[in-house]
Amino acid sequence: MFNRREDIYCERVYSPWTDLDKIMREQQIPLFAIESQDPIKDFDFLGITLQYEMCYTNILQVLDLGQIPLHAANRTEADPIVIGGGPCAYNPEPLAPFFDLFYIGEGETVYFDLMDRYKEAKAAGKSRLEFLEMAAQIPGIYVPAFYDAEYYEDGRLKSFTPNNPHAPATVTKQLVMEMDGAYYPEKPVVPFIKATQDRVVLEIQRGCIRGCRFCQAGMVYRPVRERGLEHLKELAYKMLKSTGHEEISLSSLSSSDYSELEGIVNFLIDEFDGKGVNVSLPSLRIDAFSLDVMSKVQDVKKSSLTFAPEAGSQRLRDVINKGLTEEDILHGSAEAFKGGWNRVKLYFMLGLPTETEEDMEGIALLSQKVAEEYYKIPKEERVGRVQVTASSSFFVPKPFTPFQWARMCTKDEFYTGRTWSTTR
Repeated sequence: MFNRREDIYCERVYSPWTDLDKIMREQQIPLFAIESQDPIKDFDFLGITLQYEMCYTNILQVLDLGQIPLHAANRTEADPIVIGGGPCAYNPEPLAPFFDLFYIGEGETVYFDLMDRYKEAKAAGKSRLEFLEMAAQIPGIYVPAFYDAEYYEDGRLKSFTPNNPHAPATVTKQLVMEMDGAYYPEKPVVPFIKATQDRVVLEIQRGCIRGCRFCQAGMVYRPVRERGLEHLKELAYKMLKSTGHEEISLSSLSSSDYSELEGIVNFLIDEFDGKGVNVSLPSLRIDAFSLDVMSKVQDVKKSSLTFAPEAGSQRLRDVINKGLTEEDILHGSAEAFKGGWNRVKLYFMLGLPTETEEDMEGIALLSQKVAEEYYKIPKEERVGRVQVTASSSFFVPKPFTPFQWARMCTKDEFYTGRTWSTTR
C-alpha cells in the first residue's frame, strides 16, 4: 500500500535468529532492511506489528540490534519514529515506553494522513515533538508520551489523562467500512524458500458474527464486513496468476458465515479446473458447513479440514459461548467424511475458566468419536485410513473480551495438569 505512492518506499525487516544475532553484535552490524540493506536506524519510520504477546521481547531485540534507543524518551531527531500496530496495539500500555506512537485500528484508513503530516513537518523544519503533536490529532493515533496513567496498588488502571493540549481524551480505533475499496495486495511477495504457509491468502470478510468469550479478534474486528464476490474473483485471479502458487486460502474469522462462499468456491473450481490449484477453507464451523461447497472443493487437490470445538465437553463449550454441540461436531464430521475427506484437524484450548479434569479428558474422547464416524461409512466408500489430529493451545485472557479478567494458568499448572477450578 505504501509503495504504490511515488514519495514513499517501504521495506521489510525481521527479528534475526540467535545465530545471526550473535554475529551482528560481535561485528557491530546494525540491523538492516531486506530489500536495500540500509540500516533501519536511517529510516524515517520503523513500524512493528504486535501480533502476539510472546513476541514482545523480540521487539526490544529489533530496537537494540537496530541501534535505536529502547525508550522513546531517549530518542533524538536522528532516530526513526517507532510505530506499533496490530491486534496487541489495542492494549498498548505494557509496551508504551518503547513506542513513539501506536496506530489503533486497521491500517488502510489514516496511514497516508500520517505520512502527509510527516512530510509537512519535515518541509517546515518542525521538531520530532511538533510532529508527534500533529500526529496525535489524527483519529486512531495514540502518542503515549502525551498521557499520564495512574494505577491502583494491584496494577489496575485508575486514571488516564492527556498532558498535551494536542492529544484527545479518547483515541478511537479506525475501521474500514467499504472493503471493496480498500487496498489489497495483488502481487504478494513469493519466498524462494519453502514457507510454512506457501499459498495465496484471500481475505473474504473481516469481523465475526459469533461471540466466543475468549476471542479478541471477534470483539475488536467488529462489525462484520464482507468483500463483494466480483471483487474477490478479480483478486483471486490476479494473485494466483502473479505468484504461481498452487493453493489459495479463503481467510476470515468464520468462513462459513460468508454469504457468497459457494459463489467464490465455484469460481475458483471453474476458473482453475485442471490446473492443480487447491482451495483451502480455514475457520469453518461444523454446524454451518455446506456439503455442496465441500463436494465441489474435493474436485480439486485434497486437503485436510480444520474445525475448532475449542473444548472437550459440552459444559465448557457452553461456558465459552462456542454455540456448538457434540451432535453438531459429529454430524459435521460425518458429512465431511461422506464428502471424501479422511483427514480432520481439531483445535482445542487448555486452561479455560472453570476447566476440570473431565473437560480435558473430553478432548481425547471427542476426537475418538470423530474418528469412529469415519468407520460408519461402508468400507468400499472410504478413502484410505482416517486421520484425526487434535491439537491444543493454552488459554490466554485477552483485553476487550468477556474473559479479560480471568486468570491464566501458571507454567507449573499446565505441566502438572492441575486445573483452574481446583487451584484458584
